[in-house]
Amino acid sequence: MIALKIKEIMTTDVRTVSANDSISEAANIMKQLDVGAVPVVDNNILVGIVTDRDLVLRGLAVGKNSNERVSNIMTKDITTVTPDMDIHKVADIMASKQIRRLPIVENNQLVGIVSIGDMAVEDIYENEAGEALHTISMGVRH
Repeated sequence: MIALKIKEIMTTDVRTVSANDSISEAANIMKQLDVGAVPVVDNNILVGIVTDRDLVLRGLAVGKNSNERVSNIMTKDITTVTPDMDIHKVADIMASKQIRRLPIVENNQLVGIVSIGDMAVEDIYENEAGEALHTISMGVRH
């Protein structure tokens, strides 16, 4: 069996925001696309990611105004992978770091994103994706 590369299942049509965009803009993109995260890109370089959790914990919970900049609430310490990484390795990274969405970067440029749900599209990865999601949801680290 030939191992799939993450580029074969990643989403390549990724909406982004800039660090100077408003929190409200990021929230609206999430609502429109029914997604839980939006990468933050400045000058074509990935500088962070803003998640629905960031909106709540770093925004609403501390009284941030929806017109404030995304840079005030985004996650800056982000894990990324490259398009040629093996899907099993990516699932392991997601599980060990307890993350549900992972930006794909090549030559410092955002080229895609993968979610734990994307991992389950191939029947042979259903168990691995399920185990990774369980680990992430339970907060258990490898």
